[in-house]
Amino acid sequence: MKITAGVDEVGRGSLMGPVYAAAVILNRSIDIKLLKDSKSIAKDKRKLLSNYIKKNSTWAVGKASVKEIDNINILQASLLAMKRAI
Repeated sequence: MKITAGVDEVGRGSLMGPVYAAAVILNRSIDIKLLKDSKSIAKDKRKLLSNYIKKNSTWAVGKASVKEIDNINILQASLLAMKRAI
């Protein structure tokens, strides 16, 4: 059985603060027609969709600290946060 996780980061464009990444494995029963780019969804609907995804998936969050960003650069810190999420 092959399992695929979607992974994405947030915070990479910030001038300060840590970078976070999430890894998500959707349940087969999830209605993928509901999933769209979060930037194109109204805030109230985004919250509902977030809850729906969390209830219908396996997910985890990874983080790379400001110190790690300073030591290894933002790209490598983003990849580290993704690895931690996975």
